[in-house]
Amino acid sequence: MKNYYSYQFFACLFFFIGFQTNAQINTPRASQQATVSQRVGISDVSITYARPSVNGREIWGNVVPYGMNNLGFGTSTAAPWRAGANENTTITFTHDAKVEGKPIKAGTYGLHFEVKPDNTATLILSKDANAWGSFFYEPNKDALRADISTIEVPHQEQLTFEFNDVKPNSATAMLTWEKKGFPFTVSFDVSGIVLNEFRESSKGQAGFNRQNWEQAANYALNNGGELDEALGWVNGAISGNFYSQKTVNNLAIKAQILQKQGNADAFAKTMDEASKIANANQLNFLGYQMLGVKDYDRALTYFNKAAEMDPDNPNVYDSLGEAYKTIGKNKEAIKYFKKSLSMNPPPNVKANSEKHLKELGAM
Repeated sequence: MKNYYSYQFFACLFFFIGFQTNAQINTPRASQQATVSQRVGISDVSITYARPSVNGREIWGNVVPYGMNNLGFGTSTAAPWRAGANENTTITFTHDAKVEGKPIKAGTYGLHFEVKPDNTATLILSKDANAWGSFFYEPNKDALRADISTIEVPHQEQLTFEFNDVKPNSATAMLTWEKKGFPFTVSFDVSGIVLNEFRESSKGQAGFNRQNWEQAANYALNNGGELDEALGWVNGAISGNFYSQKTVNNLAIKAQILQKQGNADAFAKTMDEASKIANANQLNFLGYQMLGVKDYDRALTYFNKAAEMDPDNPNVYDSLGEAYKTIGKNKEAIKYFKKSLSMNPPPNVKANSEKHLKELGAM
């Protein structure tokens, strides 16, 4: 019996010691982890990193040595800086991108810098995103290298990544620490990405919705897409499919594509077709389109038709006033601006009529 209880005691003790050896309490790190993200178009770029503090230390050339170095651990004998602390600093692109004008595939990469004493650095993106810091850096796994210039910044106690100068197709990412900044530009082919995603999604449920084809055609029209493809998309929305329906909106999109292709006759014909099914507000829109291309006869036709269709709407007379003013018939313009004001128009219409009357010296 004694031997049995001794066995039980040591078995329990062994289990307890083993448990204590493997279990760890989750405690805060000295260099806290952070993630910063930025959307460009419909693409996201995000950076995950640990944030060491300056803490009174000499950073550049000391805590962060210049050049490529043997850090005394791991397999690398010539390692860059890990751009943070602890594990790899990583950067993730949801779509193919360009960094400093150089192409990079969608995915996650280790982010490193070779810091140099002359206010320059080399940004290195590594295919190995899972290593600990730069200790296992291998140059044959480089996905991208780009030389950048560093800048002087106000003192930044904790290492920080941020995105600045965000534009429709790009953003500037920058690491700042102590008094040094490392800016680099990330850009995406936003138009190409949007249209490629539509091409893929249109094979599924999205392809059974007329408005999606119209939206894609309109986006391509205004963002450098292939016009023949856009024309095919909007034509399919107008007719030929079970979801097709001719509307003022899709006819107007088609007309603008035809205009951009240089087919003036087809443009005008399609606008006339749209005008036949348009309400007063839509006719107003079509009228301004024709003013924009200096087809004044059609513009006046559409504006007058809108006034006939909705004679109690002060906005249609304000629009007629603009049309006549544009073509230099000021007497008629003053007449319609005053008619609009006599109908107690909404504030925006009132302000527009008054502005034009002042310009015409009639107020």
